[in-house]
Formats: sequence, C-alpha cells, structure tokens
Amino acid sequence: MRIGVDVGGTNTDAVLMDGRDLVAQAKLPTTGDVTSGIVASLEEVLRQKPKTSKITGVMLGTTHFTNALLERKDLTPTAVLRLALPATTLLPPLVDWPQELKQAIGGFTYMVHGGHEFDGREIASVDPAEIREVAKQMRKQGVEAAAICGVFSPVDPAHEQEAAAILQSEMPEIQLTLSHQNGRIGILERENASTLNACLSNVAKHTIAGIRLALSQLGLDARLYLSQNDGTLMDADFAARFPVFTIASGPTNSMRGAAFLSGVRDGIVVDIGGSSTDVGALVNGFPREASVAVNLAGVRTNFRMPDVLSIALGGGSIIRQNPKGADAENGVEVTIGPDSTGYRLIDEGQAFGGATLTTTDIAIAGGLAQAGNLDLVKGLDSSLVNWVIQDIQARVEETVDKVKTTAGPVPVILVGGGSILVQDSLSGASEVLRPEHAEVANAIGAAMAQVGGQVEKVFSLDGMSRQTALDSAKDEAIGRAVDAGANPNSMEIVELDEVPLTYLPSNAILIRAKAAGDLASE
Repeated sequence: MRIGVDVGGTNTDAVLMDGRDLVAQAKLPTTGDVTSGIVASLEEVLRQKPKTSKITGVMLGTTHFTNALLERKDLTPTAVLRLALPATTLLPPLVDWPQELKQAIGGFTYMVHGGHEFDGREIASVDPAEIREVAKQMRKQGVEAAAICGVFSPVDPAHEQEAAAILQSEMPEIQLTLSHQNGRIGILERENASTLNACLSNVAKHTIAGIRLALSQLGLDARLYLSQNDGTLMDADFAARFPVFTIASGPTNSMRGAAFLSGVRDGIVVDIGGSSTDVGALVNGFPREASVAVNLAGVRTNFRMPDVLSIALGGGSIIRQNPKGADAENGVEVTIGPDSTGYRLIDEGQAFGGATLTTTDIAIAGGLAQAGNLDLVKGLDSSLVNWVIQDIQARVEETVDKVKTTAGPVPVILVGGGSILVQDSLSGASEVLRPEHAEVANAIGAAMAQVGGQVEKVFSLDGMSRQTALDSAKDEAIGRAVDAGANPNSMEIVELDEVPLTYLPSNAILIRAKAAGDLASE
C-alpha cells in the first residue's frame, strides 16, 4: 500500500492506496510550517488503515522549496562557477536575477576557462590552478554550495565533472550542482536552474530529514519519495540532490491523478483549488511540458516545467459588490477575487456562518454544491448569483481554450475541491468528466506516479548514426530514472523527440528522451 500526500496553498491532502483502490483519504488545512500539516494528514489516513496492511512507500508533493524561493528564506550561501573563458563574457552569471534574491544567496560569481562548442570541441581546457584559487575565495566568503556551468555541457560534461572534482577536493563539505544534470542547452537559463537548485541545498537536507523523522515517529517503515514537476517520482536521496525538480509538482500531481481517475490519456485538466485554478494538457497520460523559458521566483529558467496556465479563481475567492455602482474602468458592479479566504473558508464563508461572500457561497446558493448551510445564503440576490456563476464559467472556458492546441472539442476533466464552481458542460469540451475522488486527485496522482528520468542533448551525426544517438539518449534517460529509484526491469520510454539543428554548420541533432518505470522497492 502507498500513501500519497500533496501540500497545496489551502489544503494538505492525503490518500492511502491499495493498488488502484482508494482505502482512506484526508483533507486538512495547510499549516504555516507545512510539516505539521503533513504529519496531521498522515495521522488521519493511518487511523483509517487496515491493521494487517503494510505501507511500502510515502509519496509527497510539497511546497517547501517553492516557498523558500518566494520568501527568500533559509537559502544556502551559493556561488556560480562558469566554465567559459575566453567566451561568453558579455552577460555574467546572475545578470537577470532579482536583486533581493541575489543578495539572499550571496551573489558570488566566478568565470574561469573551459567549456565546449556545440559539437564537443573544447573552447579552452580547464585550469586546475584557477579552480583552486576560486575555491580559496569561496572559503573566505563562506560559500556552502556551488553551481558549476560549462558552455554546452549537455553535449560534453567532462569540464563540469573535472571542476567539481577539484572543488570537492579543496572544499569537502561543499554541495555541488552540475548544470548538465538539471538544465537544457541554453547557458543562461541552465545556469539559473542549477543555481536555484544549489541554493536550496540546505532547505532540502533539513526538510527531508524532518519528514523522515516524522515518518519514523509515526511508526512508518516506508521509503520516502517526492513528486517531480514532470509527473513522476524521485526517492528522497535523489530529491536532496535535486530539490528544484519538485517545484510546480502540485499541478502535475493533479493532472496525473486526473488521468488515473478518468482513464483519459489526452485531454485538458482543470484543477480548481481554494485560491487558484490550474489548467494544463495531458499528453499520453503525462502533463505537457512548457516549450518556452519559465520564470521561477523572478528567475528565467529552461528546465522541465509543466505547461500550466493559472488564474486567480478558487473556492475561496472573495466576491465584492461595488457600493458606488458600476466600476468606471470595467463597467461591472461585482468583482471575483483575486484575493481568497484560502483555508479559512469554513470559518469566514457565509454558508458556514462567516461574514465573507465567496464563490463557494454562490455555488451553494445556485444549487451547484451541497455544503455548509443553504439557509444562510438562499437570500442572496438571484441576479448576483447567476452573474457570478456565468462569469466563472466564462473564465474557465477561456483558460481551457488558451491551453488547447487544436480547435476541435477535447475531453475536460474537473478535479480539486473547487470544481463545484463549474457546470457540467463547457464550451470547447467534447465531454466534461468529474471522476470519483476528484477532490483528492492531487494526492492520488502522487501515490500512483512512476519514477522518471529525462535527458536533452545535442549529438553530432558526423561520427555516429542517428540510431546510435537515439539509443544513447534513451539509455541515459533510463539511467537517470534508475538513479531516482526506478526498477530497471520496468523501464519504458514515454517520450522521444528529435530536432535537426539545421542552422549549425554540422550534421547535428537535438534529442530529448524521457523514461518512466515502477518503484524499485515494489
């Protein structure tokens, strides 16, 4: 049996799964320290657990690392070492970072000789003496983590590995991130992604240790996994090395859970929570990945992220009526959000005895949901109720239309506790599905996920065949999945893309491969 936990901005959801069957579930308010909310949700599902059953794994989707970046808290003093000289000097490391985030991690940057051309030719060789001098300066500045980024290191990582070995010998306690392991081709975005990963080193170490301690105190002798933002899992040791892969794992858990519950492999998922609505596309059962650079805490990155469009609309969104009549700018007398009661909905919403009018109150008054006390909201003006319901419907339909890549109708799966806000038909949808247990689809997605690995590399076909290049990419993706905790005998290539790089003066090809497999522990 597996336990899946997903931490959202409003609720922390947990489920206990026996194979494909849901045995127990819990939905509790997310706590300020996050961890205590996780423990409380675990305690609740364990209370419902059959006595003879054994827990084999705990799968966790957490906001710990996203919160650390957004709040600029507990970040590790980090240096960036770019292997590039004499090239790429125009834009130095961290050039596009928000100043306060740069200060929060220390903002130490170094540029030394090294790096490769796109076809693997050296720009310059690594100078060990130069790296040792950098290590000396890092020690003086109190650096605890470093991101090492070489030009075109996804093509040839040798210089990053050589520099890492030298730094580790000079500073045995330093925590290193090599950019070829967690970013794509573009150097600035890849460097940013690896730096974000490095500065989360201490947060990851302490968070995972705290969760493991909590599991031990609960008597759970089960392996811990964390959700990745591509819809797969990684074991806790791997997550401690790559915490940045957990960012945006919440929407992907919901999408994987929606695919599992509905049986739909290709469609649109609408996940409505307490404060926001996330809309994304399923492709072969996995979230479609963003094809453009993604901003993370104000930093431009190009590592894998789900292609999700979010709007400020949820079950706790606050409804306001303009007492002065129509607003001069938009001509409406009613506003929906963007602020929300969040997890305080059951205390502040009118249908629950509070004084704040929310979208959930409107849904109850309009007959879309049965919750709270209908008598407390049945006196709401019917024109107000109808207007809000139609406006919510229009917002969701517009967001779905933006996410679709074809004009034709597609299946739409509604999940999340706030899905009660939407009616049973949507423009542009071939069908609207509300699978059973949709309110905890995020936790189910975490519990039922496989372990994954992904690689993106440029290969020169002057010295190898296309098939050899494809096989090499697939083998590396499988290797990364196995490192993350997958059973090597269960591996499957779930995505394989190749792009001829016709603008380069060589027969080059960009290959992206993604592998997924079952848990090694099972």
